[in-house]
Amino acid sequence: MADTIRISVDAMGGDNGPRVAIQGARLAFKERRNISFIFHGREAELLPLLDECPELKPVSTVRHCDLVIAMDEKPSVALRKGRGNSSMWNALQSVKDGEADVAVSGGNTGALMAMATFCLRPMEGISRPAIAAIWPTLRSDIIVLDVGATVGGDARQLVDFSILGAALANALFDQESPTVGLLNVGTEEVKGLDQVKEAGRLLTASSGAGFTYRGFVEGDDIGKGTVDVVVTEGFTGNIALKTAEGTARQVGTYVRSALRANLLSRIGALLASQAMAALKRKLDPRSVNGGVFLGLNGIVIKSHGGTDEIGYKSALGLAYEMARSRLIDKIGDRVRRFPPLPATENKNSEAEGSRA
Repeated sequence: MADTIRISVDAMGGDNGPRVAIQGARLAFKERRNISFIFHGREAELLPLLDECPELKPVSTVRHCDLVIAMDEKPSVALRKGRGNSSMWNALQSVKDGEADVAVSGGNTGALMAMATFCLRPMEGISRPAIAAIWPTLRSDIIVLDVGATVGGDARQLVDFSILGAALANALFDQESPTVGLLNVGTEEVKGLDQVKEAGRLLTASSGAGFTYRGFVEGDDIGKGTVDVVVTEGFTGNIALKTAEGTARQVGTYVRSALRANLLSRIGALLASQAMAALKRKLDPRSVNGGVFLGLNGIVIKSHGGTDEIGYKSALGLAYEMARSRLIDKIGDRVRRFPPLPATENKNSEAEGSRA
């Protein structure tokens, strides 16, 4: 059996309480036996839930802490009061201390990013961390980042995100030189914000250092799978992510309504039941649940706060794969291989920092 991957879980984070985390872990353990868990949270709530899962209990440890970060807590407030004594912080601390290989939380995204950045610190050579999403497309799954960590971003940060996304594609999909595109309002070089155009010039000059830069891509290119990694800043990326999730649910609702419209439609649905089941799985956001925090000295997975145990299982499965593929080592290797960036005219670069 392969070495055991140990996952540190903020069991109290999320909209639906610790039951989702425990049941998600039970489902994940059924699929991967070389996995164990450290659950951080209130013992009085966690232990009875583990008693309901006798197969999970032998590979689980509970670490008690009373404080839970609320989903609407401001990141600065959460960091100040939760540092050192909350389920979210303690889940991250277990990774920092080497007790666990990866941390998972369904809690407040802003608070998790603030705590993860403070606890694990950005990797050398990376200006800001990013959140990457696994995105199903017509071609295959791709990486999209940033989907919410950094609102706005200068050219050098977009270059950093390109390096991080390429490393994730390598770790997850075993792609030696993944293709990268910058999300823009058009594919022409003259279009877009100054920082996006400048990032394009920097990537063009450095393409080949661990990835192949394909230029600008537009919104519809995401669903087509035109490139392996789509790079943008967090404001745009988060809107794109939420729009895609909402559209998937909308299409699913339309299809179900159409198939129940009349007797002939219901007969057709019965005949096509296997195809419809496959379509339902493809459109289910739970199957790709989990955002990867990239650029930190440790792996952190953010589960959707409102997911159920099936979605949480997906997030834990992603955590397992990231730890097993030694994501941190691969990111560090690609950062070291990337050539020094030339001087940029982007005014935000000096203010926000650079890779140097």
